[in-house]
Amino acid sequence: MALQITTARPDPALLDLPWSTPLEDWPEHHLAALPRGISRHVVRFVRLSGRVLAVKEIKEDIARREYAMLRNLRRLDQPSVEPFGIVSGRVDAEGNPLDACLLTRHLKFSLPYRALFSQGLRPGTETRLIDALAVLLVRLHLMGFWWGDVSLSNTLFRRDAGSFAAYLVDAETGELFPRLSDGQRAHDLDIARVNIAGELMDLQAGELLDEGVDPVAISNRIVTRYEELWVELTETEEFDTGERWRVEERIRRLNALGFDVDELAITTDIDGTSISIQPKVVDAGHHSRRLLRLTGLDVGEGQARRLLNDLDSYRAGTERQNDDEEIVAHDWLTRIYEPITRRVPRELSGKLEPAELFHEVLEHRWYMAEREQHDVAIERAIEDYVGSILPTKPDEVSVVGVDTVEMPVIVDGRRP
Repeated sequence: MALQITTARPDPALLDLPWSTPLEDWPEHHLAALPRGISRHVVRFVRLSGRVLAVKEIKEDIARREYAMLRNLRRLDQPSVEPFGIVSGRVDAEGNPLDACLLTRHLKFSLPYRALFSQGLRPGTETRLIDALAVLLVRLHLMGFWWGDVSLSNTLFRRDAGSFAAYLVDAETGELFPRLSDGQRAHDLDIARVNIAGELMDLQAGELLDEGVDPVAISNRIVTRYEELWVELTETEEFDTGERWRVEERIRRLNALGFDVDELAITTDIDGTSISIQPKVVDAGHHSRRLLRLTGLDVGEGQARRLLNDLDSYRAGTERQNDDEEIVAHDWLTRIYEPITRRVPRELSGKLEPAELFHEVLEHRWYMAEREQHDVAIERAIEDYVGSILPTKPDEVSVVGVDTVEMPVIVDGRRP
C-alpha cells in the first residue's frame, strides 16, 4: 500500500512524521504533549511548521466521512475545529495495515472540559459550560445538523468575556439534513443529557466537582436552556398592528441572546388587524460581526459585546457621538485597545488571548475603582493586572495538549 495524504493545504513536513508507527507509540519529540484523555480513539497533538495539529487514529472510511462533515460545517460557518487532512495507506515495519489518521487544527486558547475543572475554577462553571453547549447545539440544529454524540468530551471551550463559547470537535456520528424533525432534536437532547450526567459524575468521583453539585440536575439544564433558546429563536409571535414596536423588541431579545436576525417573515391576517412575526434566518454573532466591521478584530461574541461597550464609553467620554462611527472605532483601536494589549510581556503572552485579556483588564479596573471609590485609568489597571494577576494564570494557548487526566488541581494558587 502507498501512503496517501489528502489535504487542502499540502505541507511537506507531514512526510517527516512516523506514519509507519501506531499513533500511541509515537516518540515524544514529535508530540506537543502526551495526552491520554478519555476519547474512544487514540489522539495525539503534534507541532508541524509552526502550528499544532490534532491527530486521531480511526478507520479510513470514518476519517473521510468526518473530514467531509467538518469541511461542510466550516463552510456553513458553524463553530467547529478546522479539518486539515487525512493520512491513509499506513503500514507498519512488517507491512501490516494501520488505521488512517484524521488531522485537525488545534483551536488556540481552547480548553477541554476536564482541563477546566482540573484548574479549580470558581463555583458555577459547570452551568456556564452547559449554557455554552446549549447555544452550540441550537446553532447546529438550526442548520440541520444532527450530532448523534453530544457531550462535553466532544466539545472544546474558549473563554468569552468571563463566560464560554463552545466548539464541536467530534463529528464522526453527525449528519446534515435540510431540516431536523422534532424527534431528531429530542434524540440529540436525550443523548446530551445522559452523556453530560455521566461526565459530571466522573468529575465528582475524581473530586473535581464542587460539593453539593447535582450532576443529574446540571445535565437536565441542557434541556431547559436549549428549549428556551429554541423557542425564542423560532416561535411565531402575534400582536396588533398598533404594537409594531414589538418587532424591534423581539430583535433586541434575540441580540441579547447572542443571535442576529438576518431576515424576518412578517404576515398580516385578512383584515390587517394583527401581525405575525417569526425569525426566518438566524445566526449567532451580532456583536462580533459589528466589531469586525468597525475594527477588524475577530473575537468571541461575549468579548465583542464587552469591547463594544468600552468603545461606546470611549465615544461618550470624548464627546464624539456625532462623529463617524468607523473613525471613532479606529481611534479607540489605536489609542486604547492595541496599546493595552501590547503591554503584556512576551513571557506572559500565552496566558490569555488579547481580547480576553482586555476584558479582564476592564474587569480589574472596575474592581480597583470600586475599592478606591474613584475612576482608575486603564493604563494603571493594566500595570496592576500584569503585575499581580496575569502571572498566576495557566498558559491557555495550548493547554489542550496537556494530559488532563494527570493535571494537578490548583486551588487559590496552591496544590492541595
